[in-house]
Amino acid sequence: MSDEIRDELPDDLNPAGFVGAYMFPDNSRRRWPGVIYLVLAALCVLVRLGFADSPIVNDGWYFAAGILVFAGVFSITSGWRMTVDEKEALVKAQQAVGFAVGHASAQQVWRGFRSRPTWRVLCYSAEEPPKDRGLVLVDALDGSIVEQLVEANPD
Repeated sequence: MSDEIRDELPDDLNPAGFVGAYMFPDNSRRRWPGVIYLVLAALCVLVRLGFADSPIVNDGWYFAAGILVFAGVFSITSGWRMTVDEKEALVKAQQAVGFAVGHASAQQVWRGFRSRPTWRVLCYSAEEPPKDRGLVLVDALDGSIVEQLVEANPD
């Protein structure tokens, strides 16, 4: 049926039209929502204080302000500025595993309560088929190796 509605990706998410290197967004973007949460918390307190006689406004506004303050502070303190990009993480991972890397991929992940950005790098040795593989966690703030695992490739 030609009138059938089908899902499709928007143009900006369609990988077929993508040209160039992908730039991972910086985690410091989390700070802006944190500021917005704090402004909304202040507005909640002002509404509660300004309309104390209203039957609609009660102490729930303070409760909402408290939740917004918590979310705002968490967003601001977890908005780390990344100094290590995925290319640098791949180089550090190759140095950590101790073998010449053929295929490798980097994925941005977060660890800890404050969501510290970390690169998870999976790499295979350069032989065909690869003899070794490694998984390396590289801190995206200072480039230190958080963890590493190297083993023979079972495939």
